[in-house]
Amino acid sequence: MSTQAVTRPLEDRMTTMSLPTIHLAAPMPGFPAHRRFVLVRLNEEGLLYAFTSIDNPDLRFLVVPPEKFFDNYSPEIPDEALALLGYPDAEDLAMMLVITAGKDATAANLMAPIVINQVNRMAVQVVLAGSEMPVRAVLTKKNR
Repeated sequence: MSTQAVTRPLEDRMTTMSLPTIHLAAPMPGFPAHRRFVLVRLNEEGLLYAFTSIDNPDLRFLVVPPEKFFDNYSPEIPDEALALLGYPDAEDLAMMLVITAGKDATAANLMAPIVINQVNRMAVQVVLAGSEMPVRAVLTKKNR
């Protein structure tokens, strides 16, 4: 596993740290030059993360783990995406949802999750074409 030192101006309490590098097997739509990212936890509860480009730390996507907000979210990952990830076992996969903060609500993109192979640190943003998953699903924290 490779690591990369990243300086995080995002929060005052964070300084230079070493985080595992996540390599995108295919670039995210609209960002062809960015394939190396780190996942930075932004709160103690593990509810919010920044998926941050190593090559341009100003490029970051706010992401959340779906299980914290959506009970029944378990999309079928296409074989093409699994091939890009190295055909991992299901228990080795992690999923993150890109969120958009709006004036009245924050929404998650359920149609295009970022799927991460936790063993080899390869990732891909999967567009679930043909699914009925919404691009903007309002976030509601589950009570635990």
